[in-house]
Amino acid sequence: MQIEMIIKGLMLDPTTKMPIVILRDNKGDNVLPIWVGSPEANAIALQIENVATPRPMTHDLLRNVIQDLKGEVQKIVVCDLKENTFYAMIYLLVNEEVVAIDARPSDAIALAVRVKAPIFVEETVMSEAKKADLGPEKVDQEQLGEWLESLDPEDLGKYKM
Repeated sequence: MQIEMIIKGLMLDPTTKMPIVILRDNKGDNVLPIWVGSPEANAIALQIENVATPRPMTHDLLRNVIQDLKGEVQKIVVCDLKENTFYAMIYLLVNEEVVAIDARPSDAIALAVRVKAPIFVEETVMSEAKKADLGPEKVDQEQLGEWLESLDPEDLGKYKM
């Protein structure tokens, strides 16, 4: 089963200073932090903040190619977690056929925000993530949960490009 998520925020890990995309379901029952690279975090932040760039960025190019070829992004799904690495799929509708494309979650999310496609996480990934040592260094899951719950909504917009 898949859980629909929204981007709750984008912030820096207080320990490693690496960007984290915080996904949360609509009820707030499930929260999933995904550590991403700086370029992908910038691409997501630019779109969330509606910042126009003079030339298309990589994810804008991908969106343009898909649209110009009459394709449509139906959804993205964070579908797996292996050795502390998340995996995602981009589901495209092309010529009335669904095509699943393997992608990094950060790239899939950056594309999803550009085309306003829904973001899903497999339920199994949510349960595996709760047991895993996520992030670039070992993260205490209890501490991470407490930290995520204690976040001030104002902090979630503090990622600076």
